[in-house]
Parts: sequence; structure tokens; C-alpha cells
Amino acid sequence: MAKEVNPKETTRAKAFEFWMKAPNPMVTFFKTLDVTNLVKISARKHLKFNMLLDFCIGKAAATVKEFYMLPVGDKLIQYDTLAVNTIVKNKTGEVSSCDILQSDDLETFNLEYLKYTAEVAQSCVDRDLSVDSMVIGTSVIIDTEIDGAVGMNSGIFNNPFMIWGRYKKRWFRYYLPISFQFHHTQMDGATAGKFLANLQNEINRLK
Repeated sequence: MAKEVNPKETTRAKAFEFWMKAPNPMVTFFKTLDVTNLVKISARKHLKFNMLLDFCIGKAAATVKEFYMLPVGDKLIQYDTLAVNTIVKNKTGEVSSCDILQSDDLETFNLEYLKYTAEVAQSCVDRDLSVDSMVIGTSVIIDTEIDGAVGMNSGIFNNPFMIWGRYKKRWFRYYLPISFQFHHTQMDGATAGKFLANLQNEINRLK
């Protein structure tokens, strides 16, 4: 469920005042993640690497209260749930968008990921949960290794957004450079840093 809240009654009051009308309120962080554990789990359990990373993203975000609030238009909206978006190559060779509800249970998340990405690929119809859930966008450039990417500031979609390419192998470990873009009204840099640290921790302790 989503509802409009009065910014002055939230911890984001000053940020709302400072950043809602800024020409470019989006901030991008770059970080290299150690994804060795995900690579090993993916190979051992035959699970999709990007599904595992999406799961960890959702878990890491769920512990940060700022993710449940998002500027939409000129309003501040509060949500009860989160979702992680993934881009799907559909049957026409084009791309479609698929939102997966955040879950703390890997089996549940995996089943929904497989079900809904397959449905979206076949139907070419986006699955959009943004009415009721705060959606974390992702985009994966699977054909190449990238050091980072900056998303666009459209002024329409203020959702946090993550981009990554192929992971890199160094000696016996695997590393993945990612970019994380967020609206400054939604969170400050320290909060974004906390989320990225949470993400690395979720990756490390996944079993």
C-alpha cells in the first residue's frame, strides 16, 4: 500500500525542501562488490546469478527505512513494501520490465522471479508493482564488463536504480562494479553508503 505523507512530518523534511526542485537531484555512487559467494552458489545450486543479486539487493534495502519513501511528482509517498525490477529479453528480441516483490526467503523469491520473468518474456507486457511498492530499478549489461554507468535524470522516475555488467575474475575471486543512483530527497549519501555495505554483507552471508 502507498500513501502520501506530509514531508514536514518526516525525517526527510529538509531534503524535500532542498532537493525537490533541484535541476539534478540524482546522485550516483560507484562500488565494486565481491560476488564470489554468489558465483559459487549459482554454479552449485543452478540458480541465476542476477536473481541472487536481486534477492540480496531487496534484503539489503529492506533494512533501510529511507527506501520506503519516494518523491513522486511533487509529493512524498510512503510504501509498506519493496520490489526489485529486472529487465527481461522478450520473445520479440526487445526488452520488457518485470517487478518482483521483495522477500526474505530465497526460495520464494526465486520461484516468483522465474515465474514472472517467463510470463513477461512470453507476453511482452511489463509487470509493474509501483502502485503499491517502492521499486528498485536494475539494468544488466550482460555482453560486456563495465566500470560503471550513470542513469538519466528524467524528472519522471525518481526510483533508486542499479546498473552492472559482467563480473570480473581476479585470482580466485569474482568482482562486480556496480552503480547506484538515488534521489537526494529519498536518502543522503551516508544512507546510500549504508545500503551498499548492507548489500555486500547480504552477498557474503547468503547460503
